[in-house]
Amino acid sequence: MTCIGILGTGSYLPKEEITNEEIARRVPNITAEWIGRRTLIQGRRYAAPHEATSDLAHNAGSAALKAAGLTADRVDYLIVATSTGDAPLPPTSSLVQNTLGADRAACFDINIACAGFVFALDIARGLVAQRPGSHALVIGADLYSRFLDYEDRGTAVLLGDAAGAAVIGEVADGYGILGTELVGRGDAHELIWIEGGGSRTPASRATVDGGGHYLRMKGRGVADFVMANVPPLVGQILERAGAGHADVDHFVPHQANGVLLGELVERCGLTASRTHTPLVTYGNMGAASVAVALDEAVRDGLVQRGELLLLAGFGAGMAAGLCLLRWSA
Repeated sequence: MTCIGILGTGSYLPKEEITNEEIARRVPNITAEWIGRRTLIQGRRYAAPHEATSDLAHNAGSAALKAAGLTADRVDYLIVATSTGDAPLPPTSSLVQNTLGADRAACFDINIACAGFVFALDIARGLVAQRPGSHALVIGADLYSRFLDYEDRGTAVLLGDAAGAAVIGEVADGYGILGTELVGRGDAHELIWIEGGGSRTPASRATVDGGGHYLRMKGRGVADFVMANVPPLVGQILERAGAGHADVDHFVPHQANGVLLGELVERCGLTASRTHTPLVTYGNMGAASVAVALDEAVRDGLVQRGELLLLAGFGAGMAAGLCLLRWSA
C-alpha cells in the first residue's frame, strides 16, 4: 500500500498579544494569577479587525506549501477545518483556494470544532491514497475572539485565534500515517455550543441582544468527556499499530487547558513522551491547536525523522480524533 504522510507544515498567529492581565481587565472577578493557575495559559493572539478566518488559513497554508516545496497549483484537495468560517456561505476553503491560487483543487470545509484538523488529516489520507501522485492541503483555523462573552470566564480566558496547516502526500515506505481513530458522541452535544445564527435559531435582534452568538461551554462536562474517551482511544490506536505507550516520542494534543492536558497525559500513559503545549503562549486555538503545536515543534527542530508522533484532537460535537504517524518530512 502507498504510504501517506505529512510533507510540510505551517502556521500563522495574529500579531496582537493578549495577556492574562488584559483578560482580567475585561472579565469580572478574576485575576491574571487565577487564569494562569487554572489553565497554565499566559497569553493568546487576537486577529486584527481586517482579518477573517480565511486570512489566517491562507497564511498558514502558504507557509505549509513553502515547507513542502510545492506551489499552489500542485494542490488537488484543499480542506479547511473550522467552526468560525468567514460566513455561512461560501465555504471558507473556497476563499482560501482563490487567494492561494490553488485553482485546480477540490475544496471543502469540515466543522468538527477542535477535533477538525485530525479528522481532516484522515480524509486527506484517503483522498490522496486513491489518486497516486496527488497532494492535499489541510488547514485548521479558528477565530474565536469574535465569539467571546467577557462575562463568561469559562470561555473568555481560554480562547485565541490561529491557523495551522499540513501538506499531505506520498512518503517513503514505513513512514507517514500508521493509523487513525475517529469517534463522535452526539449524545454529549450540549457540552459546547453556539446557539444563534443557524437554521434552528436564525440571527435576529433578539438572538444578538440575548448573546446567542457567543460560544458557550460546560467546562466540567468537557473535562469528563475527554478523560472518559481519549485514553481508551490511545490504547486502541497503539494496539492496532503494534506499538506501546513508551514508543510514542511526541504527544501533540488539542491545546484545551494546560491543567487538563497534564492529567490527560497521566491517564493516557504517555509520561515518557514529549508533550507539546504552545497553549502557554497562544491559548486554546480551536481547530488550529494540533496543527500549530505540530508546526512549532517541527520548526524548532524537536521532531526527527523516524520518530513516532501521536496527534489528538477533541471538542464540540462531541468528537475525538487520534492520528499516529512515523515522521518523514
